[in-house]
Amino acid sequence: MKRMLGLTTLAVVLAGVANAQQINVKIGVLTDMSSLYADATGPGSVLAAKMAAADFMKDQPNVKVEVISGDHQNKADIGTQLANQWYDVEKVDMIADVPNSGVALAISQVTRDKNKVFVGSGPATSDLTGPKCSPNTVHWTYDTWMLANGTGKAVVKTGGDSWFFLTSDYAFGHALERDTMAVVEANGGKVLGKVRHPINTSDFSSFLLQAQSSKAKVIGLANAGGDTINSIKQASEFGIVKGGQSLAGLLVFATDVNALGLQTAQGLVLTETFYWDLNDSTRAWTKRWHAERNAAGKYPAMNQAGVYAGTLHYLKAVLALKSAADGKAVVAKMKEMPTDDPLFGKGTIRADGRKLHPAYLFEVKKPEESKYPGDFYKLRATIPADEAFRPLKEGNCPLVTG
Repeated sequence: MKRMLGLTTLAVVLAGVANAQQINVKIGVLTDMSSLYADATGPGSVLAAKMAAADFMKDQPNVKVEVISGDHQNKADIGTQLANQWYDVEKVDMIADVPNSGVALAISQVTRDKNKVFVGSGPATSDLTGPKCSPNTVHWTYDTWMLANGTGKAVVKTGGDSWFFLTSDYAFGHALERDTMAVVEANGGKVLGKVRHPINTSDFSSFLLQAQSSKAKVIGLANAGGDTINSIKQASEFGIVKGGQSLAGLLVFATDVNALGLQTAQGLVLTETFYWDLNDSTRAWTKRWHAERNAAGKYPAMNQAGVYAGTLHYLKAVLALKSAADGKAVVAKMKEMPTDDPLFGKGTIRADGRKLHPAYLFEVKKPEESKYPGDFYKLRATIPADEAFRPLKEGNCPLVTG
């Protein structure tokens, strides 16, 4: 009888240990499932998060990760409502992706208020690691400062010294225009004018006519996704490039180039931090993404790669702490641990939440230069991690001291 009681007690103790080791994590991918950013984020970002979760659970069977998704419809109020519901009711621990800087700034604040975690791959505004930085937010993939200092600087240095901006009229476009203007002027260029357009507009004719009449050498497209695709297509129809002006796509994804086709996109200079055909690791991951996405002819954008890599590093930090409960502590651990993944390589996360990794200046190939489907880019320059992003001391992030 005593032996049976002893075995029962041992079983209870062992069960308690096993339960204590089990870590449950819930991740919400808040994205654009149906509008102008859906191709570069959307279902492909949801898949990327699920791939990261599966890869992590394979190596760490005591960690159970659930991934859910939602569509913020590019509206801050809808995004905020979803985030509150996820955090309060559905017990989500981390929100990933969030294309649209206006929505992302709102999500960052909600996340801080709830002491959860936001790993932004989709938003661009550099304010997320500047005046609006948060101890609960990591900005993973790219930002407007990086884009401006990659593409903008390269264009100015090759003779594009007069600019006119075609700008998406919300937080993202304003930040990209601001950061690029600073680069243009710092490198001796001039800004001759700017015009702002509504998000997700279909008719760019009046805006392009203003840009054309400015006689600026460069028309800077401070927009993204469907807006970039439509403005480039319509600029081609207007004969703007044939007329001697050039287009600077300040945020161009591989998904945009795929949609435009090389005949229209050829010669565009752009900056990205991930390209599916960059190396053996990116190609191997893309092969998996393709197989699971089951979408022929599509290629992952850097946003989607950032969701995978950011989710993986978040889970490593949760494992190190053995808990996802304290969001601020998890982000602190993410900053403390060096990053290492197959898509962005080795890197770090700074005190302001900025993830550091190299950026790449690409030029879109001519159709005759492309050797196989998805062979979009030729590499013009690699920008080292310590040069690709804004210096820490210049961001005015309240988390940074000294």
